Amino acid sequence: FIPSHALPWNAGVDLFFVISGFIMVHSSAGLFGKPDGARLFIARRIARIVPLYWAATTLFLVVLLASPALLNSGAPNLQQIAASYLFWPMANAAGEPQPVYSLGWTLNYEMLFYVLFGAALLAPGRFVVPLVTVALAGLVGAQALAGPLALPFGFWGQPIVLEFAAGMAVGLLRQNGLRLDGRLRWLMAAAGIALFVLAAGDGWAQTSWGAVALRGPGALLLVTAAACGRNVTAPSALVRSLATLGDASYALYLVHPFAMRALREVFVRLAPGATGFFIVFALVAAVLAALAVYHWFERPMTKAVRRALRA
Repeated sequence: FIPSHALPWNAGVDLFFVISGFIMVHSSAGLFGKPDGARLFIARRIARIVPLYWAATTLFLVVLLASPALLNSGAPNLQQIAASYLFWPMANAAGEPQPVYSLGWTLNYEMLFYVLFGAALLAPGRFVVPLVTVALAGLVGAQALAGPLALPFGFWGQPIVLEFAAGMAVGLLRQNGLRLDGRLRWLMAAAGIALFVLAAGDGWAQTSWGAVALRGPGALLLVTAAACGRNVTAPSALVRSLATLGDASYALYLVHPFAMRALREVFVRLAPGATGFFIVFALVAAVLAALAVYHWFERPMTKAVRRALRA
């Protein structure tokens, strides 16, 4: 494959961070100001995130031990493995702050957000989002003024964490009753996509601050347009199908490399030149694998861990 920069592929990360901030406020609104809000929030997040990530990391290590040639990755040491399971940012063999299973770098940020948000839930409800925002801005400011900071603060202080704060702001706007007209939402979505396309061809947009300045507003526009529409009483079949896929999105994120790599080995042996067919089959295989993992592993494990934590 030849890498293509015609489309803003890496903008998906910016969308993820803004969505994450929105979801955290939207799904936890009932915990604001509650005496046990912080405990419930942390327990729910652990049950939702940890089991599948630990399973994916363990599977990655098993494959790495069984067949190192299948994975373009050096062997980690025990300290790096432990840090990965604990969501603690640590440099890998290449000097990059990535966990053993490299996709987990976003989850290292997520766990930071969970800790800050959970701590802020100990305060009165109106202070939760401002406290988290100030903490994130403080990390970014320290990195910008005194950096580069040593890990983990150099990792936590990257500008991309400000997109999480932007997502929380969208959550507050919706919580406070913001609902946008359909035409305005379409215009906002179009503007967001346009910013993504412009950023795809801009060198500065590939830097940490450039990404936040150019792709960040695009992600903010798209998430606001999607999240602040008027309530639909009877969602269509398409919307229900997309919601099902959305439920499995975490599984899709973590398992798609395994599904695609396994299929790649098949195509290399049986149809090495069928690139177009491989792309189609790989997408289908990744989605089917994600749905299977969600229904038969992630959802049951989430319920089991929640019960255990309640006990």
